Amino acid sequence: MSETQSIRYDGDTWDLASSVGATATSVAASRALASQGPGALIDDPYADALVKAVGLESMIKVANGEGTVEDDPMLNRRRMTEQIAVRTRFFDDVFTNAARDGVRQAVILASGLDTRAYRMSWPAGAVVFELDQPQVVEFKSRVLADQGVSPTADRRAIGIDLREDWPTALQAKGFDATQPTAWIAEGLLIYLPPEAQDRLLDNITALSAPDSRFATEFMAAGVTLPDAWRDRFKDWSARIGSDIDLPALLYDGERNAVSDYLGARGWRISTQTTREAYAANGFELPEDELTLKFSDNAGYLTATRVRER
Repeated sequence: MSETQSIRYDGDTWDLASSVGATATSVAASRALASQGPGALIDDPYADALVKAVGLESMIKVANGEGTVEDDPMLNRRRMTEQIAVRTRFFDDVFTNAARDGVRQAVILASGLDTRAYRMSWPAGAVVFELDQPQVVEFKSRVLADQGVSPTADRRAIGIDLREDWPTALQAKGFDATQPTAWIAEGLLIYLPPEAQDRLLDNITALSAPDSRFATEFMAAGVTLPDAWRDRFKDWSARIGSDIDLPALLYDGERNAVSDYLGARGWRISTQTTREAYAANGFELPEDELTLKFSDNAGYLTATRVRER
């Protein structure tokens, strides 16, 4: 696949080598890197094959450890693997804890190259719904089938743009809105316009029975990615030979804080800052002023649908 980058617009689409899809490949490449060798921080046995099947040379470099920048406090190999381990473990735990509590429906929004339906241990009766662009869903399903890999749950993949009527498509695949659900939106919301974020959260709320859980990243109200972070990403992209401009794919502008929005709609909110998430995994944040400042204002959010009294 060729590596191309495009500016966002209403109705835009992508595959795993372009636009937002390439960011999913980048995350999978980081998971492949963090899964390598003795003492690996996480275990995603399928990420490497998926990244290589996409065929982006820059992302293959990342998966091989060639995309690290050892003199950068955030982009050296250790820090890159710690960052993706913290993120992966958080969302894994959301599903693991929900299953432990009897939740048997899981939904992965904008699933990309997520392999949780294949690599996690799911209880009997668990159903994992995955939603993403049709070509993204078809690609992952085909590559893993060709590798002889089978899901460890009842995986139901739905090829649909989340700007379309995905709730109807989800229910047509057997989703039961009367049963509790565990939802994750990993690395998604910042790629949505503010009004689309609200619409997504409204749909999730409408489909969530009491005791459902929803997890995503969060930034404190009024906090935005600093220009220095954007410059750092552009420099890293140039180093690995990528022309994907991540900042150009994000939707800026004022948006509702997820915690406030869901809190007003019957969800109980808990958050974990990046600093707290690193500490919970036994890691220390890099001594980098930008990282340290941002880490107290951003992190991970879990919301639980409250039962009406």
